[in-house]
Amino acid sequence: MSIILNNISKSYNKVKALDDISFEVKPGELFGLIGPDGAGKTTLFRILTTLLIQDKGNAVVAGYDVIKQYKDIRNHVGYMPGRFSLYQDLTVEENLNFFATIFGTTIAENYDLIKDIYIQIEPFKDRRAGKLSGGMKQKLALCCALIHKPKVLFLDEPTTGVDPVSRKEFWEMLKRLQQKDITILVSTPYMDEAELCDRIALIANGKILQINTPEAIIASFPKKIYKVRSSNTYQLIEDLRIYPDTHSAYPFGEYLHFTPKSEVFRPMDLTKYLEERQHREIVVKETVATIEDTFMDLSKAHE
Repeated sequence: MSIILNNISKSYNKVKALDDISFEVKPGELFGLIGPDGAGKTTLFRILTTLLIQDKGNAVVAGYDVIKQYKDIRNHVGYMPGRFSLYQDLTVEENLNFFATIFGTTIAENYDLIKDIYIQIEPFKDRRAGKLSGGMKQKLALCCALIHKPKVLFLDEPTTGVDPVSRKEFWEMLKRLQQKDITILVSTPYMDEAELCDRIALIANGKILQINTPEAIIASFPKKIYKVRSSNTYQLIEDLRIYPDTHSAYPFGEYLHFTPKSEVFRPMDLTKYLEERQHREIVVKETVATIEDTFMDLSKAHE
């Protein structure tokens, strides 16, 4: 296994950031850690990249123990933190040369690994990093994380704050990197990106809720789910939350996703209830669950 975690826990004073985390990432796998801000993703990444020491448990990355062999790990992993952390007053080329030198290599030696990414920012190689757009900063940071040809790549919320086109391009780049036998652990709060991973771990409040393929996690959703809409969305939320047969109801695009408590739920009963509360243009249709629906349901069960 490229990454092995056994019962990792970490607290900050009285706040438990990670609570008994265990999972494995296979060689060459694109593994996603999916959860909202404050779930513990960054703390876990800092432990695995030897920047933070766990309170309990042990972890192995690329065959090395994160505490006993931390220097070896640093030579074999690439890390792209959530915030842009390169030298903003250096140019694109100067940043890349600097990180290559730190790892005792050159841009030329591993150019084949970063070529597909670097050619997109090469026209701006003399521009200071701080003057790049969000998408270009993202590509430069990825190049710097790859320049020493790491065995494992850690990407902590790499697409946060980036436009949709750049997000799509970034995930296409990750798929290409996978073909070069690099194991990738990526964290994201975006549920739609979860479906692009080979396997995912859903995490909330420092606990792992479920680990499986995106398809298996969606298939595990235990109830029927309905998309509901009316002319007054705000009032619809309020009325659904006090409806006696409501298990959960929350916004999902232009609709609300509604899950009933009972197995004998009839859409016409809900429609009648909403009509009595003066709703108009009512839509109640069965729909398919998403990873976000599963995450919300698991989070509710763990509260």
